Amino acid sequence: MLDRLFKPARDPLWSALAAVLAALIVSFVAIASSGRDPFAGFGNLASGALAGPGPLGETAIKSAVLILTGLSVAVAFTVGLFNIGAEGQLIWGGLAAAVVGRFDNPLALPLSLAAAAIGGGIWGLIPGLLKVRRGVHEVISTILLNWVAIHLVHGWLVAGPLSAATGSASISVAGTAPIARAAWLPRLIPGSRLDLGFPIALAIAAAVWFLLTRTRRGFEWRAVGAGSEAAYASGIPSGRRVCEAMALSGALAGVAGAFLILGTEHKYPGVFRTGYGFDGIAVALVGGGTAAGTAIAGLFFGAVRAGATRLQLSGIHPSFAELIQGIAVLLVAAPRIFLPLWKRLRSSSEPAASAPPIPTVQP
Repeated sequence: MLDRLFKPARDPLWSALAAVLAALIVSFVAIASSGRDPFAGFGNLASGALAGPGPLGETAIKSAVLILTGLSVAVAFTVGLFNIGAEGQLIWGGLAAAVVGRFDNPLALPLSLAAAAIGGGIWGLIPGLLKVRRGVHEVISTILLNWVAIHLVHGWLVAGPLSAATGSASISVAGTAPIARAAWLPRLIPGSRLDLGFPIALAIAAAVWFLLTRTRRGFEWRAVGAGSEAAYASGIPSGRRVCEAMALSGALAGVAGAFLILGTEHKYPGVFRTGYGFDGIAVALVGGGTAAGTAIAGLFFGAVRAGATRLQLSGIHPSFAELIQGIAVLLVAAPRIFLPLWKRLRSSSEPAASAPPIPTVQP
C-alpha cells in the first residue's frame, strides 16, 4: 500500500506537502514563543481567508494572480530556465490592460486581457532571445529587466505621457485615467470582490497542464529542459522552443497584471509594486514546477496572504504570514531533507524476502 502511495514520481508532491506542514508547525511554535496565542492567530488567519463571501473573494483575487505568476515561472522551468522577471512582465501587462481598457466598447475586456498577454509576452521574449542569441543568463537578464520595467513605467510613462489629466490646466494625478466600465472583470458573488479572474486563472492552469503534458509542443519543451543539446540533435529547434516558452511565461504574468488592473484597481495606479511576481517563484517551487501543483500552491498562498490581514486581531504583524511562505520554500528547495523519509516508507512496505527452502537429502 505505502509503495503505491509513495512512488518516486510523487516525491515532489509529498515533499511540498511536508514542507507546508512543517512551515505551519514552525510558525505555530514561533507565535507561541512570542507570547501570543497561536490558536487565536491561526484561527484569525483562517477566518480572514475563508469565513464568508468577503474573505473568500480576497482569497480568490490573490490566488488568481499567484497562480498565473507561479505558472509563469513553472513554464520557464520546463525548458530549463529560471524566470525571475515575472514582476516586470506583470507590470507591462497591467499597463497594457490599463491603456486598452480606457476605450469603451463591448470588447474592452477581452481586448484588455489580450493586450496584457502581448505586453507581458514581449517582455518575457527578450530574455529568451538574449539567452539563445547571445548566451546571456536568464537570471541576470530577467532581474535587470524587472528594474527597467519598474523605472520606465513608474518613473516615466505613468507619471508622464500616460498620466491622467484633470481640468483645462492638464494637472496630472497619480496613475493613468480610469478604465471603461466595460473592461471591468465582472463580480461573481454579491458582497464579495470575487471576480471572473479566478475561474479564468483556473482555466488557464488547466490549459497549461494540457499543453505541457498532452501535446507535442509540450513534449519538445520538456525535452529541451532535460537537455537542449540532445534535443537539438534529435531535430528539435531548441532555441525556438526556449523563446516560445519564455514568451508564454511573460504572457501569463502579463495577464496576472491585468487581473489586478481590471478587477480591483480599475486604472494603473501611481505606485504599483505588488510583489506578486516574486511570490510566483515561491508558488512554482512549492508546486514542484507542475501546472497542477502550482495551481494548488497558488490557492494556499493566496489564502495565507488574504488571511494575514486579520493576524493583527491577535497582536501579530501581518508580515508574519511571509514566514510560512519562506520556510515552505526553504524546505522545498532542499529536497534531500525529506527524501530519506520517503525511501524508508517505500522500503518498509516491501515484503520481506523469504528464505530459500532447505534441500532435503534423499537416502
